[in-house]
Amino acid sequence: QVQLVESGGGLVQTGGSLRLSCTASGSIYTVTPTAWYRQPPGKERELVARFTGGDRPYYADSISGRFTISVDYAKDTSYLQMNSLKPEDTAVYFCNAHDALTMIDYWGQGTQVTVSS
Repeated sequence: QVQLVESGGGLVQTGGSLRLSCTASGSIYTVTPTAWYRQPPGKERELVARFTGGDRPYYADSISGRFTISVDYAKDTSYLQMNSLKPEDTAVYFCNAHDALTMIDYWGQGTQVTVSS
């Protein structure tokens, strides 16, 4: 069974930084998380970043150059480096992996990021 495990969330002040990690395991074949979502309080889950394999990953407009997604395929791990954090970044952050064989999306348990003002 595919399992995604996240870490790195926490409480930071405005302008601070966090680095989120997500590692996939449990599959006989490689399933690599390549996207990060977040769900702010009272809002729907939204896509934050997606690694496309090209030179320019997708980032939500609200990110505006502050976040960087990276992927280590050898470790089935993705990272989300978050800099210059703002209160509006406060949310539960989820990593996502898409299984192209079964067409199933797998999600991490979520890690809380809280940015105080």
